[in-house]
Amino acid sequence: MLNENIKAIRKSKGLSQQELAIKLNVVRQTVSKWEQGLSVPDSDLLLSLSEALETPVSTLLGENTAESEVDDLKAICAKLEVINLQLARRETIRKRILLWFFISLCAVIAIIFTILLALESPYLYWDYSDPETAVFGAAFHAFEWLFIRIAPMILIGSVIGLFMTRKKE
Repeated sequence: MLNENIKAIRKSKGLSQQELAIKLNVVRQTVSKWEQGLSVPDSDLLLSLSEALETPVSTLLGENTAESEVDDLKAICAKLEVINLQLARRETIRKRILLWFFISLCAVIAIIFTILLALESPYLYWDYSDPETAVFGAAFHAFEWLFIRIAPMILIGSVIGLFMTRKKE
């Protein structure tokens, strides 16, 4: 809701993201992230934003009622808390997806390595007088050669990624 209100009010005032960013002494990307809902302004920036857009904070947050200043601050805090919880939930989901990606990557590398180990380079015994066999054998050898050299680095990176994205308790 906040992101949509910032964008709508900014456009209704005829301001670009860059112009609003200059008024707030932030970079344009910050305004873009607010409007996309990827981040939220802190309380100081929220007040500056309301001044720059000449709009009450309650309107930015989606309220249309006129309450006392203390009630406004409580409402603002409550809404910011909800927004922060939503962002934290997104971050948790992102970390969970990355964790499963790294687990899957490790499993795929282990499976391919096991298959290559079990096959014991069968192309070494093929008759390469047939052009199709020669091409397939060369491709299989190239894959095996690249995999054996690159897979350990990817596996180490995946294990590091697993440790960095694991849930800390």
